[in-house]
Amino acid sequence: MDFWAIERGFVESGVEPVCGVDEAGRGPLAGPVFAAAVILPYGIDIPDLNDSKKLTEKTRDKLYSEIIETAIDYGIGTADHKEIDEHNILKATFLAMNRAVDALRTKPGIALVDGNRDPLLKCRSRCIVGGDSKSASIAAASILAKVSRDRFMEQIAVEYPQYAFEKHKGYGTKLHYEKLLEYGPSEIHRATFLKKLKMENGKWKISDGQDALEGTDRTDTRRRGKWGETRALEYLNGKNYTTVAEAYRSRFGEIDLIVKNREFIVFVEVKLRKNDKFAAAREHVDKEKQRKISAAAKLWLQSNRTNLQPRFDVVEVYMPDEFSAPEIIHIENAF
Repeated sequence: MDFWAIERGFVESGVEPVCGVDEAGRGPLAGPVFAAAVILPYGIDIPDLNDSKKLTEKTRDKLYSEIIETAIDYGIGTADHKEIDEHNILKATFLAMNRAVDALRTKPGIALVDGNRDPLLKCRSRCIVGGDSKSASIAAASILAKVSRDRFMEQIAVEYPQYAFEKHKGYGTKLHYEKLLEYGPSEIHRATFLKKLKMENGKWKISDGQDALEGTDRTDTRRRGKWGETRALEYLNGKNYTTVAEAYRSRFGEIDLIVKNREFIVFVEVKLRKNDKFAAAREHVDKEKQRKISAAAKLWLQSNRTNLQPRFDVVEVYMPDEFSAPEIIHIENAF
């Protein structure tokens, strides 16, 4: 894959320098969300450069140093746990992205932002779905953001040794929940991510059950999937989409949701993940899965005539645990 194709289009049209923008730390239960903005020398070859979630910690650390040394300019921005609780994680992420771009000494001709949400930067910008796997600039930003946040959490672990932040970096792992039940939340935990953590009879408990402690081993996969589809449908209904069908099954496979608005009949694949530490949920809608969904959609359209334009979307539902408010990302025209 040509990792500079997106940048090349802008540079050849006279729009430069090109800046990549990405974030790290939307899903954790504690600590800030980080963002990075990076301007690389156009066309530079950095071996192993890729989406940070696809790299080992050792490779990320190596690339972090190389990016810092070779970048024309870079900036790091954060939004802390208080801002996350005050604004919500999406708005806090936008704050961090704006701060990262503001930290640049060189004004970008355009900023390429990973995802499909516009953070309203103070420069021209373009959202790129899956940009950290398509653009060298965004991939570099993803690495700076990820490594910067991980190192911050390792430093915080010295101040709060009882939570083992150096091991889980604040994500909702079984170990992290065990520490929360033993010690309760710290000053840097995100209160809005821990609404079900309560003090009862002098002990910390998670109300409505203890599934969060058990990871996925004791959680029925189908029940979790249905939970995610329900959250996705609630979100879509709130965006003026009307429900057409749920869990449509055919000989080719299943379509999680079918919804419509005034222009489109939308076939939706819902991906539920506890966090985005290792890979974005959309990355698991591979070519084979896309083929099956497309075939099922064609079969549905044969039996349900409509003048609406068909579209294939992915809705990502990120949940640190089943008791926290999920983060939902809607990717239109996903494939």
